[in-house]
Amino acid sequence: MKVIVIIPAAGLGTRMAPPAAAKNKKPKASKQFTELGGTPILIHTLRKFAWVEEVSQIWIALRENEMEGFRARLQQDKDLAKKSIELVVGGEHRQQSVEQALKRISADADDIVLVHDAVRPFVTTEIITEVIEAVKKYGAAIAGIPAIDTVKQVERTAEGALIKSTIPRAQIVLAQTPQGFRYSILKKIFEEAANDGFAGTDEASLAERSGVDVAVVMGSPRNIKITTPADMELAEFYLEK
Repeated sequence: MKVIVIIPAAGLGTRMAPPAAAKNKKPKASKQFTELGGTPILIHTLRKFAWVEEVSQIWIALRENEMEGFRARLQQDKDLAKKSIELVVGGEHRQQSVEQALKRISADADDIVLVHDAVRPFVTTEIITEVIEAVKKYGAAIAGIPAIDTVKQVERTAEGALIKSTIPRAQIVLAQTPQGFRYSILKKIFEEAANDGFAGTDEASLAERSGVDVAVVMGSPRNIKITTPADMELAEFYLEK
């Protein structure tokens, strides 16, 4: 049984761009290539999976104009040399990037495919391993954490939002990555989504609409997705600690 990882990293990440860059529609750099402690965020993320013995192959979906430079960067990193890493041209959206990688993967039905956000560099070996074990047992699993704040359902209006109900926190999980699936399941739910023209927010949402049960294993509050400059400040603090 193989464990294959897909990292969709073709997004522009405009929320990480400074105001002037956003106004001119020319982001200074894709957020996954922003340096954290002198190293691109994406490299930090890749190392976490390279350190997991069960992972045999990693696929990274990038924008075409970034592939050559990143391939050269990979060759300089001894931690990543131990794993088979392949690059594929991604799409405009996450789902398209994962789909492009899936088309290139050679896997058996029972092999496991993990999808992980390029900008979640603080995922731990324990979380990755627990997701893999849950996929072996259930066929599909994601990392997630319980909601801490009170969750309100609202109705959007021209002047703002009006609260309609309070959703019990016991019923809420904040989804993280990695999200893992048996290859046959992931291939099936992506094919169904493509045939129906459905775009989901993550892989689990595609599984839900196909009637696939998805287990949840405990993630971590530190397993943050670096999306805004404020997230970057928190990431720098975590890295120092």
